[in-house]
Amino acid sequence: MNRKFSFIIVFILLIGFGIYAYLGGFNAVQVIRTTSKPVFIAGRYFEGSMKDKNLGLYFQEAAKLLEEKKIAGYLGNIYYNNPEEAHDSIRALIGVVVPDSLVALPEGFELHKWPGSKPVVQASVKAHYFLAPNKLYSELFDYAKKNKLNLKKQYLEEFPDTRYGRVQAQLAD
Repeated sequence: MNRKFSFIIVFILLIGFGIYAYLGGFNAVQVIRTTSKPVFIAGRYFEGSMKDKNLGLYFQEAAKLLEEKKIAGYLGNIYYNNPEEAHDSIRALIGVVVPDSLVALPEGFELHKWPGSKPVVQASVKAHYFLAPNKLYSELFDYAKKNKLNLKKQYLEEFPDTRYGRVQAQLAD
């Protein structure tokens, strides 16, 4: 019985590792210093707890608008603080990266611009967007700490593909 149970556990673990690998969980994050490009995001502004169900609904709404082709672009967000430092409180625009400022906005959406021509640290990874954010932020913060860089508490997340993500943080003056 113990042998059969051990085999089942090993089999389940192998499946789990396989799925994690398939989603890009073992892919390395690339971190570079670069210059930002202007990015327009159409989305809903959220301020509150990361546990608030509306936050999840905003993410779902953005994905649904893209899926139904009601807006052109890809998933993207701007975070105006670091929720880990703000004790689970978040200020963010959750939405869709759009091609320009002339796009027709869905009801309840607003347009924000990530500024171009600013020095940034950028982390990117070929991984599913379910896995990417945690990997990206930890590597971005490690890079900044190792290189003694001060980052503004604003972050741009972009997911131009379901299997690719990047995060940018502007360097503080």
